[in-house]
Amino acid sequence: MAAAAAGSIRERQTVALKRMLNFNVPHVKNSTGEPVWKVLIYDRFGQDIISPLLSVKELRDMGITLHLLLHSDRDPIPDVPAVYFVMPTEENIDRMCQDLRNQLYESYYLNFISAISRSKLEDIANAALAASAVTQVAKVFDQYLNFITLEDDMFVLCNQNKELISYRAINRPDITDTEMETVMDTIVDSLFCFFVTLGAVPIIRCSRGTGAEMVAVKLDKKLRENLRDARNSLFTGDTLGAGQFSFQRPLLVLVDRNIDLATPLHHTWTYQALVHDVLDFHLNRVNLEESVGVENIPAGARPKRKNKKSYDLTPVDKFWQKHKGSPFPEVAESVQQELESYRAQEDEVKRLKSIMGLEGEDEGAISMLSDNTAKLTSAVSSLPELLEKKRLIDLHTNVATAVLEHIKARKLDVYFEYEEKIMSKTTLDKSLLDIISDPDAGTPEDKMRLFLIYYISAPQAPSEADLEQYKKALTDAGCNLSPLQYIRQWKAFAKMASTPASYGNTSTKPMGLLSRVMNTGSQFVMEGVKNLVLKQQNLPVTRILDNLMEMKSNPETDDYRYFDPKMLRGNDSSVPRNKNPFQEAIVFVVGGGNYIEYQNLVDYIKGKQGKHILYGCSELFNATQFIKQLSQLGQK
Repeated sequence: MAAAAAGSIRERQTVALKRMLNFNVPHVKNSTGEPVWKVLIYDRFGQDIISPLLSVKELRDMGITLHLLLHSDRDPIPDVPAVYFVMPTEENIDRMCQDLRNQLYESYYLNFISAISRSKLEDIANAALAASAVTQVAKVFDQYLNFITLEDDMFVLCNQNKELISYRAINRPDITDTEMETVMDTIVDSLFCFFVTLGAVPIIRCSRGTGAEMVAVKLDKKLRENLRDARNSLFTGDTLGAGQFSFQRPLLVLVDRNIDLATPLHHTWTYQALVHDVLDFHLNRVNLEESVGVENIPAGARPKRKNKKSYDLTPVDKFWQKHKGSPFPEVAESVQQELESYRAQEDEVKRLKSIMGLEGEDEGAISMLSDNTAKLTSAVSSLPELLEKKRLIDLHTNVATAVLEHIKARKLDVYFEYEEKIMSKTTLDKSLLDIISDPDAGTPEDKMRLFLIYYISAPQAPSEADLEQYKKALTDAGCNLSPLQYIRQWKAFAKMASTPASYGNTSTKPMGLLSRVMNTGSQFVMEGVKNLVLKQQNLPVTRILDNLMEMKSNPETDDYRYFDPKMLRGNDSSVPRNKNPFQEAIVFVVGGGNYIEYQNLVDYIKGKQGKHILYGCSELFNATQFIKQLSQLGQK
């Protein structure tokens, strides 16, 4: 069931892209004809939208022989049509007009990621006239695809220029009203595109007095205006009702990052979140530096450069789909099992080969031939599958080993366990100062993250004397204290506004050190790394969603505002019209999200039959990037 609905946003965006590459005619799979060869011209925004969804091979199958950036030097290819996929910005439009003047291509299909304004459209028309290329401009389309889908049930607004809508941008103390408007309009434009692609008009709930509320008001207005404009409405007829949403509308819950600043700083224990936390992972691609062994370098020789490798972690990757939400020790064990089953298959192929080589031409070998021919045929036909299996095993062996090196070097299991205890208000077994002053435990940044979580989660702030002691320990450990400056201001402000978020009272139970499987003949030497098992506990974002989706009454969410863009008169009430629980919901975090929350929502919805959640955020950051933003805010 999950798969059927999960395809919703990723499939819809992929289908929309394929239709666009097919000159905006629906793409038919089994048509026998060759595709029309064409070039694809995109800007960085377009590239980021396409790359997580379509591989180079898929582009080639769609007839794209060449894909180039708009602002690169491109040679004329006068007998080929060009499909453009770009944002409608001034410089992009100037460049397109220049292409028209230089007569680069046979015909031009102009697709804008987000709606183009009337005046800019006129600029293109004038350029086409001047270049007498009007007949070559075949189509101009607004695609409303200004968001990036990373998972079947996860999307992020943008990757380029994400600092424009980052946590820091929204929370800068010196932000002017007009700057804030621009930030909000950017977010709303992308969310609007998301709902057009989804083909559904949501019911919107948001907390009051936050950035999320500003987004809600603007999005409500934008959807409302589009629905009113009957002739040009994007939510009518063929697009609407095609999805599984047709019979019931989805709920959009807009939350503000400020309701929970601890989770983005948290050390994590599940595979995908760890990869994002400790490695260079964005837009579903992980970049690894492969360390070159030191042993075999002769004395006095220059150490070799590290090789950089990048891997795509995609939905096609079965292992990744199955294990991205698993605790890390489980992942290591699974990689090991996969490797063993692969080796067994490989040995079988080798054995058959040696028999086919017919060592020693004796009678026995000849009689075995006929019965082995069948076996060999099946072994050969399973080769491509074997090779693909081998590729995935190698990929995850490398990624998991890289993650493991970080866990061991920085004692991340200790941090994770300790932070879980802080966040669930369990008694702590060793003092915070010990971890901060332990030179072997983690980087200065790890220590800062731990302390900030402690500071954010504490029911009352530590006394001045204690704080000084902590600050000294942090400074001695080499930490930059700017993030703390900001969190102190934030906490003082948040305390006036509300009570601290609670994280549920659960704990992780260590299962003793890793099972025997791991240490015998495994390439993952996990000794000394705790095998922590996660208990399901809802993070604040998941809890808020649960209240609103299941229509539970809860002081935390009772005064959330309610918007229904389909109602004629927008009346601002926090009283929901609809008393039934929702089947579909989209949680969107204004100010940035992370894989920890995403995974928490995925785990939560597993227990709910037939319900689906999408998680979206204005940007996806890991703790390092978030700390950086906090530290910039603290320096003000």
